[in-house]
Amino acid sequence: MSDEATKNVTTAILILAFIGMMIFVAMRARKNRENMLKNHAPKVAGEDTLEGGARHPQRFDEPDEEALEEMAKLLGEDSDEEA
Repeated sequence: MSDEATKNVTTAILILAFIGMMIFVAMRARKNRENMLKNHAPKVAGEDTLEGGARHPQRFDEPDEEALEEMAKLLGEDSDEEA
């Protein structure tokens, strides 16, 4: 091949590679934007999942003496105040 033909083929390959990269970048940017909008959308009650929780939730089934005393104090039913 002549130098002119080699230059034209190389230019065409580079142009196609550039167009391919631009298409890839545009698709990736659109996907990232969609993910960002989905992840930062306003939360609707009941649709969002709450993470975490008590490690042993069964221990809260029955209140202990300290909790009962605190509840009585908050409700004004403390035995010390009545006496």
